[in-house]
Amino acid sequence: MYKKIYILPLFLLLFGSFNKVDSAATVLVSDTINFVKTSDPLPSWNDGALKKEIIAYVTKVTKTGSPDFIPVEDRIATFDNDGTLWAEKPYVQELFAFYRVKKMVEANPSLAQKQPFKAVIEKDKTYFETGGEKALIELIAATHTGMTEDEFEAGTKEFFAAAQYPGKNVPIKQIRYQPQLELLDYLRANGFKTFIVTGGTVELVRAISSDFYGIPKDQVVGTSFKYKFDDATNSIQRQPALDLLNDKEGKPVGIQLHIGQRPVFACGNEGGAGDLAMLRYSQGSKYPSFQMIVNHNDAAREYSYEEKDNLSLNTAVRYKYHVISMKEDWKKIFPDK
Repeated sequence: MYKKIYILPLFLLLFGSFNKVDSAATVLVSDTINFVKTSDPLPSWNDGALKKEIIAYVTKVTKTGSPDFIPVEDRIATFDNDGTLWAEKPYVQELFAFYRVKKMVEANPSLAQKQPFKAVIEKDKTYFETGGEKALIELIAATHTGMTEDEFEAGTKEFFAAAQYPGKNVPIKQIRYQPQLELLDYLRANGFKTFIVTGGTVELVRAISSDFYGIPKDQVVGTSFKYKFDDATNSIQRQPALDLLNDKEGKPVGIQLHIGQRPVFACGNEGGAGDLAMLRYSQGSKYPSFQMIVNHNDAAREYSYEEKDNLSLNTAVRYKYHVISMKEDWKKIFPDK
């Protein structure tokens, strides 16, 4: 399955942090996308070449009369979420799956004796090592389907209100990247419509997209389950089968289905090569385009990791994508609240 949920080694590491997910509730502030008006639109970015290139690009494509001018209706910007807008070690989607197991077992204790719930409760790594991808799919299906959308949305709100991020012991909201929040705001101030295009499930990200990023639900593209309309209850029921796998080559497909046009600005991250197809698709725009890849190379302030084959960074060199060095380009990584 897709890298945002079903990477077995990372999933197994989360067993040690499962108990941290149900910590005391933290009230989330809704008006988070507030930036001090300043002559510098990207204050958390260091004054280097990349910051200048971003500003130069936005200036030239939004200036009336410029040969590179892009009409407002075509100013589409897409951002991956995990590792691009917030941290991905561990994935929030996986934390939510563990949280759902706990809540479901509390409501029905007999589930603790059934798989895959039993393996999670007992922190049985062997079960998932042996079962591999099939066992993980079983867990995601068991915890993310078989309910109405209203029920799922209520569960996500409860989760995000209480969850603390393992290793950093802060609310999930504080693992967002401050420079990216500023970039989203800067693009919108210049007529761009910003979308999240994530490998994570669309409903989970929609639950927080407006509050966390200022991006409304209808501007989130993600992996989705099949749905069924239940006339008896007048509700949408999600089924335990994937409809769209919105990762790698699936991202351009998701963009076409949901947005209907190529983005001119696209940003992903190095780590699983899941965003390369989206960036390549963006580069095919008839307008001047801009692609970026976040390089996680700051072990002191965030994490340091890389792909074994270095595919994302090698591809960035090949197609002249811009690489964000967390260590060199970002003055500050996380917001204060």
